[in-house]
Amino acid sequence: MSLFDTRVPAVLLRTDRNPFHHGTLGAVRSLGRAGVDVHVVADCAGSPIRASRYLSGLHTPPPPGASPAEITVALRRVAARIARPAVLIPMDDACAVAVARARAELGPAYLLPDQPEGLAERVADKAELAAVCASLDVPHPETLVPDGPAEAVRAAWRLGLPVVAKWSRPWLVPPGGGLRSTVLVRSARQAGELYRRAEEAGSRLLLQAFLAPGADLDWFFHGYADRTGAVRAGGPGRKTRARPRGAGLTAVGRWTPNPRVRALAERVTAELGYRGVFDLDFRRCGTTGRYHLLDFNPRPGAQFRLFTDSAGLDVVRALHLDLTHRALPEGAPRPGRVFVVENYAPLSALGPAPKEHGGRELAWHARDDEGPGRALWALWGRHVRARLRDRVHRGGAARPGTAAPVRTRVVRQAPPAAPAAGGAGAKGGGAGRADRPEEDRAGRH
Repeated sequence: MSLFDTRVPAVLLRTDRNPFHHGTLGAVRSLGRAGVDVHVVADCAGSPIRASRYLSGLHTPPPPGASPAEITVALRRVAARIARPAVLIPMDDACAVAVARARAELGPAYLLPDQPEGLAERVADKAELAAVCASLDVPHPETLVPDGPAEAVRAAWRLGLPVVAKWSRPWLVPPGGGLRSTVLVRSARQAGELYRRAEEAGSRLLLQAFLAPGADLDWFFHGYADRTGAVRAGGPGRKTRARPRGAGLTAVGRWTPNPRVRALAERVTAELGYRGVFDLDFRRCGTTGRYHLLDFNPRPGAQFRLFTDSAGLDVVRALHLDLTHRALPEGAPRPGRVFVVENYAPLSALGPAPKEHGGRELAWHARDDEGPGRALWALWGRHVRARLRDRVHRGGAARPGTAAPVRTRVVRQAPPAAPAAGGAGAKGGGAGRADRPEEDRAGRH
């Protein structure tokens, strides 16, 4: 008899148009292998996901940049086609925020965690996260939110160059306009120029102190907070290879025990009353040894399948079991398990898989679901060629016009404490330099 209530399908929702979002395929496979019907509401044109044998149905998504109301309308349309209650799983931040806002309207067609009102939006907003960390006394980079171009220039000098610039709500950044959700700013003038594009970006600009990347500094924690608030499934992982190098999404990750990261993750979710799947990003300061919370994503991370325990439980399965009032199996962690994204780390994918410590899982290739792996390389080659042509075409394009400034407030996070004697010593930024430049994540990241 199945552990799962297979009468209840799952609906994966994503408005991000990245066709190579391997986290979506991971969720399709995880639940499909358990006998659950999996429906995807996303633009999968030109995506290997379409070739998965575990995909039950594809549905037209709302357009990129859709309002929460438009996302709700699309979900109601899908619910009418499925005609039975389903577990709803947002796969990007924009959808997580929209679903949280419309929770009352979406029930009883969709099963959702009982999340405190406004919490998903609060933690996903990069500026609000700084205030959350300050209130919880959780290490976080010193963060300034300027209220004008001149203030942005002064903030950059105060923090010390280079400085990390982020848009507080990266899911609102329009595609194709030359803006990235996060950049490393190397001059105060550049910070002021970036502020002038705030209206175009759709949210506030924030500046954060920078901590140089290094070996063993990038960590993440994936988990599921159940109806009681207990963190189930998931675990701490170390980013061993990123795209681009030293920043960005995880190309190779390893399940690595880390009691300090686990304790931080459990304390943050408990004190906030968070319920549901979450993905946290940390960077350890090479000077102080403290772990700084950089991102709180209120949805599955793209590499969540790394944390599949000996009972086959991962965060997506934990969500479905919990929302359908089924018991979660007690499995053992599998530290040392490796997750590789083949199109970002092909050499790591081609090397021999470790036979111990939980083995290795590839993002796209699977023996029981060969279609996506076969489709990947032709589609990826086409994608890379198109990107190169686009880059050449836009090489001489003028920058878009400046945007009118928006009024914002300033959030200040106290610099980290001075390092204790004998603290961790990876070479990096000093006290107050505690962040990293991050590439836009696939689906996010």
